[in-house]
Amino acid sequence: MIILFSLLAILLIIIDQVIKHAVVASLFLGGVKTVIPGFLSITYLRNNGAAWSILSGQQWLFTIITIIALLVMIYYFWYFRNYWPYCLSISLLIAGTIGNFIDRIRLGYVVDMFQLDFINFPIFNFADSCLTVGVILLLLFMLLEERMKKSK
Repeated sequence: MIILFSLLAILLIIIDQVIKHAVVASLFLGGVKTVIPGFLSITYLRNNGAAWSILSGQQWLFTIITIIALLVMIYYFWYFRNYWPYCLSISLLIAGTIGNFIDRIRLGYVVDMFQLDFINFPIFNFADSCLTVGVILLLLFMLLEERMKKSK
């Protein structure tokens, strides 16, 4: 099972990097391309901070935090290797973390591109989506597991 979810993480990292490469190759910095009018646009931005550009320019801090977070996630990925719900959510977290870490190491910033036109929300990327879905799934699985324990 751990091999399957490791392959999933690798696939998600590749998808993230391909999307980022395509955006950089096809749009100028700050360029916008409407995908679904009023709903979704592709906007090429560079983010040298965390979410919402928090701590901009603190690459050394992000490197340390990322390495520690990856070590913790890999430990739990191995620890829960026989429990698919946690393997799934942790593989998404690992993929999102590595996808953005590749950008930080290679470029010194993270490439962001997805802009939700119907709401005032920060522009994000595929790796960010993997992180968000991974956290939501992990919390959901933890809550369901706790409910199952209480009902027994």
